[in-house]
Amino acid sequence: MDHLTTASTFEKKPIVVAEQIQIITFNIGSEKFGVDILKIKEIIRLIKSTRVPNTPDFVDGVINLRGRVIPIVDVRSRFGLPRKKADKNTRIMVFELKDKIVGFVVDWVNEVMRIPITAIEPPPDMISGVETKYITAVAVFDDQMIILLELEEILSFAEKTLLSNSMI
Repeated sequence: MDHLTTASTFEKKPIVVAEQIQIITFNIGSEKFGVDILKIKEIIRLIKSTRVPNTPDFVDGVINLRGRVIPIVDVRSRFGLPRKKADKNTRIMVFELKDKIVGFVVDWVNEVMRIPITAIEPPPDMISGVETKYITAVAVFDDQMIILLELEEILSFAEKTLLSNSMI
């Protein structure tokens, strides 16, 4: 049997498929953003929120989602961009940030994408007015640039505490 196996048989290496991440993309204005799909609890149509006194300007208020009170953050406002009138494409993306459920209002949700790890680069110093502390990386893929967000940084510890305390 040894004469049937050759060294070249053993030298073959398995085909390695590039590692990928799966993200969901959404827009805020003309900029395309992405977040890890595993961090998203759900995506819902915009519903009217109830304003809560003494919350930051970028917090639209709270909604009741199946018995849970969830603060709603306007991402445009959080990034220092002008607010936009909601339309039929406006969505709330619901995330769990550590132990807190938060909804982020976005202009529209695009698609789920698989991005090769090799297409991901460190973020530049400034992207269209969005501070780099909110950005994990930038993916350049299929002739587009997608800004990958660091969800935990969008709200500071103090802001999360304020939201938790004002929701009680």
